[in-house]
Amino acid sequence: MLRLKTWLTGNGWALLARTLGATSVAAAAEAAEPRPWQFGMQPPATVVEERLSTFHDALLIIIALITAFILGLLVYVILRFNHRKNPAPSRTSHNTVVEMLWTVVPVLILVIIAIPSFKLMYYMDRVQNPEMTIKVTGHQWYWSYEYPDQDGLSFDSNIIPEAELKPGQKRLLDVDNPLVVPADTIIRVQITGTDVIHSWFVPSFGVQEYAIVGRLNESWMKIEHEGTYYGQCNQICGVNHAFMPIVVEAVSKEAFAKWVDEKKKQARDDNAAPVRVAGAAPAAPAQ
Repeated sequence: MLRLKTWLTGNGWALLARTLGATSVAAAAEAAEPRPWQFGMQPPATVVEERLSTFHDALLIIIALITAFILGLLVYVILRFNHRKNPAPSRTSHNTVVEMLWTVVPVLILVIIAIPSFKLMYYMDRVQNPEMTIKVTGHQWYWSYEYPDQDGLSFDSNIIPEAELKPGQKRLLDVDNPLVVPADTIIRVQITGTDVIHSWFVPSFGVQEYAIVGRLNESWMKIEHEGTYYGQCNQICGVNHAFMPIVVEAVSKEAFAKWVDEKKKQARDDNAAPVRVAGAAPAAPAQ
């Protein structure tokens, strides 16, 4: 029993998932945004998403085996107990062994699933020794980002209208001011809202947290690879729900420090909207 528990909570799930899930992961490799006809999840950029993907693939295998077993039983019953082979049907009404099995086996399956499930939930919920904090605020229909550790530097992030897209920019995904964070850094993400319920969701990070008025929810991420990652609000928040994407640029720590210095200098300029220092009124747009 101890070996079984160790296998379930350790590398067993990963080994089981890789057996049948390697094809879908390889097909989506190097994707940081949704792709046409994409199969499977986006490749993970954080440890949380790696564990989520592994758990998802393992559950897919379990449910496939259960479905195949039930299908086999149905086929057996149809062929073995049809009216042609059994013109005089049995009057059996109870079978103690079968009834015990169909009660105990599902319970055991749920227990087997619950062990890694609860472990993953607690791992996702607890932020261990964060190195920096990001505050995310959802509005109808855009996001605001604040860096409390960087003198309250903050800015708004709006979707780029389709008519203003430049070559290489993605329709319905790119924004004017992406969230820039350092890679290989434990980041606490605090999320709230100002009007209705939004949801800050980045698939590659395994982060989905609701932005609720009057409540400060919390998540965390540690991005393992530099790059640009895309997400969207996935809580139906109004008529422009489809137009509040999320763009996160993960850069090196040195590049992030340089970016912060540049944004702080830019924030001192009266014409630096929408970048601003928290608490200060936004600068009027240039005429």
